[in-house]
Amino acid sequence: MFTEIKSFDEFLQLKENEEAVLAYFSTDACNVCRVLKPKVEELVNAEFPKIKLVYIKSDMLPEVAAQNQVFAAPTILIFFDGREYIRKSRNIGISELQQEIARPYSMIFEE
Repeated sequence: MFTEIKSFDEFLQLKENEEAVLAYFSTDACNVCRVLKPKVEELVNAEFPKIKLVYIKSDMLPEVAAQNQVFAAPTILIFFDGREYIRKSRNIGISELQQEIARPYSMIFEE
């Protein structure tokens, strides 16, 4: 389930405190974003349950978008241990995203 970020400080604290964060940057005007968001949520819940999902409305929190150099919607940033590992923007394929997450996820959450 996506948690909507309400402030820049909230986003910074989340990145610091969570081992893995997927930040989904979008705007209300983005139709592609509405279609992609549930697919990303389904993928993460099914295969990467330890990743915290957050949603950022770039038009409502431009400082969060700007600080993360996000200038297009949709943009997905994935952080492990507070560091950005993956950045996807505009044309995002679910299978490609799954493959890119799998390696760092398995390294951090070895079982």
